[in-house]
Amino acid sequence: MSLSEAENQLQPSKVLMILGVAVSLMHIWFNVVTVLPPLWQNALHFAGFAMIAALVYPLRKDATIGWRSLDILLGLLAAGSAIYLISMEDAIYARGVRMSSSEWAAGIILILSALEFTRRVAGWFIPVLILIALSYIGWWGQHIDGVFKFAGLSAETIMFRSVYGDDALFGTIARISSTYVFMFILFGAFLLRSGAGEFVIDLARAVAGRMVGGPGLVAVMASGLMGTISGSAVANTASTGVITIPLMKRAGFPAKFSAGVEAAASTGGQLMPPIMGAGAFVMATYTQISYNIIVLVSILPAILYFATVAYFVRIEAKRSLVNALDGEKVSAIEVFKKGGIVFLLPIGVLIGLLIYGFTPTYAAGISIIAVVVASWFSPNRMGPKAIIEALSMGAQNMVMTAILLCAVGLIVNVIATAGVGNTFSLMINEWAGHNMMIALVLIALASLVLGMGLPVTAAYIVLGTLSAPALHALISDGLLIEALVNGQIPEAAKALFMFATPDKVAEIGIPMTAEAARLIIDAIPIDMASMIREAVLSADTLMFGLLSAHLIVFWLSQDSNVTPPVALAAFTGAAIAGTKPMETGIQSWKIAKGLYIVPLLFAYTPLVGGSWDEVFAIFFFALFGLYAFTAALQGFMETKLNPLLRLLTLGAAVALLWPTTILVHLAGLVVVVAIFMMSFRASRKETNAAFSAATE
Repeated sequence: MSLSEAENQLQPSKVLMILGVAVSLMHIWFNVVTVLPPLWQNALHFAGFAMIAALVYPLRKDATIGWRSLDILLGLLAAGSAIYLISMEDAIYARGVRMSSSEWAAGIILILSALEFTRRVAGWFIPVLILIALSYIGWWGQHIDGVFKFAGLSAETIMFRSVYGDDALFGTIARISSTYVFMFILFGAFLLRSGAGEFVIDLARAVAGRMVGGPGLVAVMASGLMGTISGSAVANTASTGVITIPLMKRAGFPAKFSAGVEAAASTGGQLMPPIMGAGAFVMATYTQISYNIIVLVSILPAILYFATVAYFVRIEAKRSLVNALDGEKVSAIEVFKKGGIVFLLPIGVLIGLLIYGFTPTYAAGISIIAVVVASWFSPNRMGPKAIIEALSMGAQNMVMTAILLCAVGLIVNVIATAGVGNTFSLMINEWAGHNMMIALVLIALASLVLGMGLPVTAAYIVLGTLSAPALHALISDGLLIEALVNGQIPEAAKALFMFATPDKVAEIGIPMTAEAARLIIDAIPIDMASMIREAVLSADTLMFGLLSAHLIVFWLSQDSNVTPPVALAAFTGAAIAGTKPMETGIQSWKIAKGLYIVPLLFAYTPLVGGSWDEVFAIFFFALFGLYAFTAALQGFMETKLNPLLRLLTLGAAVALLWPTTILVHLAGLVVVVAIFMMSFRASRKETNAAFSAATE
């Protein structure tokens, strides 16, 4: 056999196709057909994606057969080490948790290969963070002073916990990756291969193409619908952006604005129920709150986010004199007849199964079958070849996420082992001085840093572990202060206050000022705070407080997609639009302002967990408030706003968004409507004057 023939046999595309199909079928088998012990499932998950990563992310591009063979060898070593170590678990326990030399060798190979593949898929940031974390509990943690001082563990203990721990390489996060995340990325791959992507874009063009700023609204609708199933803002920007960005540019939108809209809308897809890029299932696992509740409370906030992006599109369309495209004449009914079943039937099956209580992984597996069946009633019938391509595409789309989620387990394991999460939460409370706004700023900054090296799901998991307890405590304490102010303290809880704050017990149950209530809360010992919250607040109130905290973290974890210096979705859009990456990143950051405003509503209002009338009132006024904020930021409504009107518009936005009385909200609404009407009339006059000048 000649060298060229040998190289042809090692073509990565052929091997990747086979590996991708095998890994996808393996995941379908242990998620839908059978039940494996979690360690075995997660080890097989890592092993499969280590082998794929060795080919998708080679050590050298355009490598010779020697370098390719080295990549394959590394993939096989990583996979073999993972499977070998899990098979030796019982033997290690039988020896009193002592590892033999061969197990040590396999463990070292496993950790080093995890670091190397993480470096390949995401750069040096996460591997360095892992090394810092592992060395902290093994070496330098005992040499520092203060709250983060840690006595240190032996190398064998660190190795054992890194592999077999509940939060380790093959722990809870790997379980999330091998179940929810993979199955929904595979579901998304089947939908895309079936032609659902074309349907989404065609539907958006039919609905919004003829409106003012229609091409931009097409991007918002299409990217929102696609993003919820793709699981990746970057992948969504790349797939829909090649259509929507040129469409917006052709209509007259500035190029960098077009790319920014696409990136912002694609990022919002991760916030859109029912799938939320698998975020809903990850959150359900972490909080033990029902998936149905998470999805239900996420609908209105997602609408608010996309409304904000649409407002930017509308205002820019008026400012840039963008016209509707003459070619957008297809009707929505025609689009539905042509390919609607390919998208609607599988999504309907998925939602129905979830509502009826089936596990998300099983529901995703059945929904994949529904995609194939639905395609038979469309022009794009899926046969064996298309199914194989979808299986391979799903596995390849998952490589980066799978490797990173498994590797991040090493960091989370250190956080759990050393108690860093609780300490960090206490520090956030201390730094913020019980100020929710400062805490949110700190968490937003942390999410931006983490997002530079982690996908959204992994960033949410790490950030949620570190900061969600602090947010939950701040939200709960706010409600506790409200109960103290109103004197609504149950008799059973007064006994706890007697032990926690004996000098203040006479004031408990009597209406008081917020300042007095704050002093009482501050005086409660840390170890009794949780008991008092549970005694005063109802279980539902505490649950929705926890959900609000996690939604805040989840929303803020999205910002790295659109925020410089590492705005991956924006940079992807910039490559399509041919614009400068940083300028495009600034545009996407501005357009995605809903990522920062809606979490404020989670923190300061009962948008999550309030009564239906409270929730819809907040939603109604927020819709107008976000429009006013966008107009004030842009200095434009239907026409340019002078400085005074711009300032008034900003004030109205604050009145509509900030938690206050209904009279203040109504006053803000009146101001916004009045300014809009003035701007609309001025715009009509300008249009008529321009038309008269053109006809003379």
